[in-house]
Amino acid sequence: MTPLLWSRGEPATDWGTLDSIAAPGHSGSALERLWRGFMTARCFVAAVLLLLQLVTLAIGQPVRSAAIALAFVYLAATLMGSRFARFHPPIRGIGGAWLATIGIDLATFTLLQLLQAGSVNFTPLFALPVLMGAVLGTVSVGLGTTAMVTLLLLADAGWAWWQQPGDSSTRFVQAALTGTGLFVVALLAHELARRLAREEALALRNRSTAQMHAQVNDLVIETLTEGVLVIDRDGRVHAANPAADAILGTGLADRPMPFVLAAQPAWQALAELAEQTFVRRSSQSCEMPVAQTQGAAREVRVRTRLTPANEHGIESLCVMFLQDLRELEARIRTEKLAAMGRMSAAVAHEIRNPLAAITQASGLLAEDLVDPAHRKLTSMVQHNAQRLARIVDDVLDVARARQQRLLPLGEMVALDAAVRTLTEEWVRQTRQQGVLLQLSTDGRDVRFDAEHLRRILVNLLDNAARYAGERDGSIQVSTRVDEADCCHLQVWSDGAPLEAAVQRHLFEPFFSSESRSSGLGLFLCRELCERHGATIGYERRALAANGPEGNEFFVAFASAETRLTQ
Repeated sequence: MTPLLWSRGEPATDWGTLDSIAAPGHSGSALERLWRGFMTARCFVAAVLLLLQLVTLAIGQPVRSAAIALAFVYLAATLMGSRFARFHPPIRGIGGAWLATIGIDLATFTLLQLLQAGSVNFTPLFALPVLMGAVLGTVSVGLGTTAMVTLLLLADAGWAWWQQPGDSSTRFVQAALTGTGLFVVALLAHELARRLAREEALALRNRSTAQMHAQVNDLVIETLTEGVLVIDRDGRVHAANPAADAILGTGLADRPMPFVLAAQPAWQALAELAEQTFVRRSSQSCEMPVAQTQGAAREVRVRTRLTPANEHGIESLCVMFLQDLRELEARIRTEKLAAMGRMSAAVAHEIRNPLAAITQASGLLAEDLVDPAHRKLTSMVQHNAQRLARIVDDVLDVARARQQRLLPLGEMVALDAAVRTLTEEWVRQTRQQGVLLQLSTDGRDVRFDAEHLRRILVNLLDNAARYAGERDGSIQVSTRVDEADCCHLQVWSDGAPLEAAVQRHLFEPFFSSESRSSGLGLFLCRELCERHGATIGYERRALAANGPEGNEFFVAFASAETRLTQ
C-alpha cells in the first residue's frame, strides 16, 4: 500500500488511505465506535475490580487497603477518560493517548498482580490493553503493547522465582505461552480492524457516488419535458417530476409520497397500464385521454419501463413516461413548417415582382381614368398591393432572422385615435357584439408603424373573439399610461383560462391550441413589438375587484426617449 501523509502533517502509518476516514470530523467512523466500546469496557472492568475488592472485604477475607484504593482510583480514571479523552484514530505511538488509556491499564493490572500475588490471577485482564492497542493503534503500537505485557508476565514469573526459589519453569512456560497467544490475538485483531476500516471507507465512497448519481438523476428527471412517475408493484407512486404534475393537472405536487395512483378516478387507466406492465413483465405503450380539473381532457401518450430486479430482494419498479400529444404534434408541425419557412423566402421574392407590376399598372391606369368609381377601385388595388408587399417584407424579415431587430424610427401614432379607428373597423367587418372601448392616454403619441399596430390589434381581437362570450363587455380594449409615462394597449376577454402548457408556448412560432391554426399570429405580434422596442405579454386577471377573471394580452410601448436612444 502506498504510504500517504496524514492531513495534520503526522507520519504515514500502515493504515494508509484509511487515515482520511479516521480524521477528526468523522465522529461516526468504525474506529471511533470501537473506541467508545473500549472506554465502556474499561469502566465495566474497573467497576468489577472495585466490587471484587469490596466483596472480599465484606466476607472477611484479607484485602490490602492499597488494592481497594487502587481499584477506586482506576474506576475514577476510566470514567474521566471516557468522558473527557479525545481520540484521533489511529493511536500512532507511545504518546498521550496511549498513556491515558493503555498505559493506565497496564500499570493498574500490574500493581494489582503484585499486591495480591498468590491469591488472585489478573493475567486475563491484560487482554484488554492488548486488544485496545491492536485495534485502535498502528501495528507497531499493537505489537509494542503486546511485548510490554509479555515482558511483565515474564517479570512476574521471575519475581515469583526470586521470592520462592525452586522449579519455576512452569510459570515461565505459562508466561511465554500467554505472551505468544497475545501476539497472535494482537495481529489478528489489527488485521480485522483494518479490514473493517477499509470496508467502511469503501462504503463511504460508494455512498458519496450514489448520492451524486441520485442528485444528477433528480436534476435530469426534474428538467425533462416528459412527465415521469415511479410506481411500485402495489400501484403506489413514489416519485413524480414537475412535468407529470403539469400533464396530469390535478395537484400531483401537493400529494404526499407515496400515494395510490388508482385513488384518483382520472388516473385509473394509468394504474391499469402499470399493472399490465408488472403482469406481462414487458414495456407497454398507449395513448389515452386524461381528465383535467379545468378544461377538456388532455390526450397523453404513455410509455412504461420496468427496472430490473436483483438478488437482494429489491423488486422491480415501473417507470411511466407521459407525453402531451399536443406538444408532440406541435414540435412535429414546427419541424415541417420550418422546412416550409426556408422555402418562403424564395416564394416571397417571386411574389414581389408581380406585386410591383400590379402597383405600377394600377397607377398608370389611374392616370387615364375619369370616372370616380373607377379611380376608387384602382386606389383600392394599389392600397392592398402595397399592404401585401409590406406583409411579404415582414415574412422575409422573420425568415432571414436578422441580427438587427429594431426598425428605424417610425412615425408617431396617436394611440387612442388609432385604436378607436382600428377597433371600430374590425367590429364592422366581423360584426362582433359586446366590444367595449376604454381609452385613457389623453391623446399621447407612440412611435410605432401604423400598419404594424393594425396587424397586432386585429390579431389580438381575433384571438379574443374566438373564445369570448356574447354579453356586453366580453371583449374590452383599453389604453393607459403607467407611472413611467409609458403607454399600454390591453385586449381583455372573458374566455376560459389558458392551460399552463399553452401559456408556456404562446409566443412561439407554429404553436397553437387549434390543429387548423398555423401558430404564427402571436409570434409575428411579438416580432413586430420587439422591432419597435415594445413588449407583449399575457396574464389572467379580473378588470374589477369583484369582476370575472379573463385573458388579457397587453402591449407595453417604449417611451419616446427610450426609443430615440436605441
